[in-house]
Amino acid sequence: MVASIYSINEEKKTIWVYLESDQGSLEGVSLEMLTKGRQLANRVGWSLAGLLLGHQVVHLAHEAFAYGADQVYMAEHPLLEYFTIDAYARVVEQALMEGVPSVFLLGATPNGRDLAGRMAVRQRTGLNADCTGLQINPENGVLVSEVSGFGGGVLALIEMQTHRPQMATVRPGVFTLGEPDHKNIGDVIIIPVELAVDDIHTCVTERVMGQGVDLTRTPVLVAGGRGVEGDFNMLTELADLLGGDVGATRPSVDEGHIERERQIGQTGVVCSPKVAICCGISGAFHFIVGVEKADLVIAINSDSEAPIFEFSDYCIVGDVHQIIPKLIEALREVPEVVYA
Repeated sequence: MVASIYSINEEKKTIWVYLESDQGSLEGVSLEMLTKGRQLANRVGWSLAGLLLGHQVVHLAHEAFAYGADQVYMAEHPLLEYFTIDAYARVVEQALMEGVPSVFLLGATPNGRDLAGRMAVRQRTGLNADCTGLQINPENGVLVSEVSGFGGGVLALIEMQTHRPQMATVRPGVFTLGEPDHKNIGDVIIIPVELAVDDIHTCVTERVMGQGVDLTRTPVLVAGGRGVEGDFNMLTELADLLGGDVGATRPSVDEGHIERERQIGQTGVVCSPKVAICCGISGAFHFIVGVEKADLVIAINSDSEAPIFEFSDYCIVGDVHQIIPKLIEALREVPEVVYA
């Protein structure tokens, strides 16, 4: 394999986290990675830095410090106000060459994935995508990335022994968000930016923000599978009563019963609600990885041998079309109770 642009002998013992922002705030996945990065850095005695690009975003550095960053490398420029891969890739490449971090972590968002792939090619290094776990070997400083595949049948631990930076992307919700400490302070390191309009081949003429759903933040998740038979109206009613939101398995999404943004699992969203109510879901590993971090899992299935029961705290054997309406009726009789 071809050598990376900078080697293990040139790296600095530091972890960088790409700080993705939108509409004046940091994305949740960036804060989750800062939390995890702080844990890793403490274990091996390294520093933790955030890489922040944008226009008039200096205030976001303080948020990064609150979640554990020691430094924030910041590049500000009017042409960085909105994400364009031409501009961002150019500036991030420059930052990596100047900072030579050992580890560079990015969120597995549309923009993060686009940026990560280009940086891996330009730096001639590897990229571990959609990781479900990260550790650093304290003896040699090698990042160990956990990646699952084939429906959970394979769990791979991937290392980059000699190539730098060691890169990985992590989907939102995989790591638990820590508690911020706004007393933390750090250093803001300015990255000089030289950009011209001619350097950017993408022109942003208009931005339209859809009203999406963020299942990674819901306190109560009501998820439906094939056993619901497409009747997500009753699940929505239950979720509204509990102050939560509705999710689904991949088959329900593929059959067009619900939006793809509500897909839970390995190829969808990873959630960590206080309560997850799984209705008519068999419990394939693809789905389980999406709810395994829930504080409490309740499963309803007519098949007493359903695999979902092996991962559940409470198991109800029965027809969801009979149980859910009864549960909704009972909840409506005690409206003063706060469930979320």
